[in-house]
Amino acid sequence: MRCALPLVLCAFGAHAIAVYGQSTGIQPVHVAAGTVLTFYSQTRLNPAAGNALDVLPKGTVLRVKLLESIDSSVDRDGLEFRGSLVTPLAFGNEVLVRSDAEVRGLLVLLRSKSHPQGFRYDLLITSVTDNGKSYDLTASLNPSFFEAAGQQASNANSATRQSAKGPQPSTAKLPENKNR
Repeated sequence: MRCALPLVLCAFGAHAIAVYGQSTGIQPVHVAAGTVLTFYSQTRLNPAAGNALDVLPKGTVLRVKLLESIDSSVDRDGLEFRGSLVTPLAFGNEVLVRSDAEVRGLLVLLRSKSHPQGFRYDLLITSVTDNGKSYDLTASLNPSFFEAAGQQASNANSATRQSAKGPQPSTAKLPENKNR
């Protein structure tokens, strides 16, 4: 009986294999405070009655100056961030929201079937407040949630280069994915 126990343990050890989990190589997002990024409005699933921004077509450009830095290697998914509009939001000849309006958003980790790691970070705008009136809005760094993540990097970098107000140089590093 004593000899059987080491023999059984050796048999289990010989058949043991390494099991690896999903890669944690998700590209981080690093954006310095003062960086100006370009966001694109998305279609909202449940537009609210009386929300003036629901008239904006999908893809409307929002230029936003971030008021605090974001670092996904330190900050958690769901981190709220603040910013301010650099340019006003208009529909036709009517200005709906003035520049310098407060913007609120979230750092999110999105699931992506076609992304190699299965996930990617994104920044989403969730609301804009102008003169004490708050408007719900959904906007992301991509013109579409289904665009390649590599598009995010070029959008963020070009928005930063165009910024005349940004007090610090951009350190925006957004995910790149050549397979999407």
